Amino acid sequence: MKPVVWGVVSTALIGMEKVNPAMLKAKGVEFRGIASRDLKKAQEAAKKLGIPKAYGSYEELFADPEIEAVYNPLPNHLHVPVTIQALKAGKHVLCEKPIALTAAEAEQLVEAERASGKLVAEAFMVRWHPQWLTARKLVAEGAIGEVRAVQVSFSYFNDDPMNVRNMNDIGGGGIYDIGCYCIISGRWFFGTEPERVVSIIDRDPKFGTDRLASALVKFPGNRQLSFMVSTQLVPYQRVQVFGTKGRIEIEIPFNAPPGYPCRIFKDTGQDLKGSSIETIAVEPCDQYTLQAEAFSKAVRKEMAWPFPITDAVQQMRIIDALYKSGDSGKWEAV
Repeated sequence: MKPVVWGVVSTALIGMEKVNPAMLKAKGVEFRGIASRDLKKAQEAAKKLGIPKAYGSYEELFADPEIEAVYNPLPNHLHVPVTIQALKAGKHVLCEKPIALTAAEAEQLVEAERASGKLVAEAFMVRWHPQWLTARKLVAEGAIGEVRAVQVSFSYFNDDPMNVRNMNDIGGGGIYDIGCYCIISGRWFFGTEPERVVSIIDRDPKFGTDRLASALVKFPGNRQLSFMVSTQLVPYQRVQVFGTKGRIEIEIPFNAPPGYPCRIFKDTGQDLKGSSIETIAVEPCDQYTLQAEAFSKAVRKEMAWPFPITDAVQQMRIIDALYKSGDSGKWEAV
């Protein structure tokens, strides 16, 4: 396959530390340029990564005819406008999650994708990790019986007022940042869309962002996703899937370390002391590399991208409902 030529907008930390190095290792990817509104920052990032081009504006990168695909890890409020700008310039776009601030905003991308003829997708890297694929395969095979509940916890501690996750006016907050992964977890294992949600939200008195949120999400057949997310608690993450005959647990579901094996636990529940738990090791891999390779194959039409932009719109409808419920204290329909 002819490599897809990529450019990145922003020198954001997630890109510089995780996604960009992973893209440099990806097959079918030629990482050629990085853009910033500060040319010096772009040049420093390009030198650090060992890529040939630096641009002093996003527009300059979009105008480069050699760039075919763009990775957008900008702050949340810039996801849609900059992605649309890139699509209009004839670039495919892989945009960080959450893809928008509201479902109405995300819907703009449906028309923008159609008009451009290019591919746009939300970057949920976990959907490419073998541990997620293995866990879903076990569920589909009936390894734990009928699945009725998914439970997710995800937290970290960050009270830096200069961090974008703590800036309410540009899309900061826990549900936007990590609650989206919890929603994906329920949709992934139930294989369907939720009907209603209810949430409890605690907002930081200084930032105005949701620093602690708990939610219950009802899926068809009275199946339930429950989750807790926080931006100001001890770092922790776990996904558990409960069935009538067993339980599956993903030990490090979201920030899966690329350097050593991940673990899935399959438990029949016959012994609460743990002797009935089977450990399934998943070989080391970089989920960001796998995501970039898959997107590049989709650009070259060697595979169909399985998560259309309408999937991202649905994801935002659920987030909208969670925020509305948290403010109203009532169940909200999705």
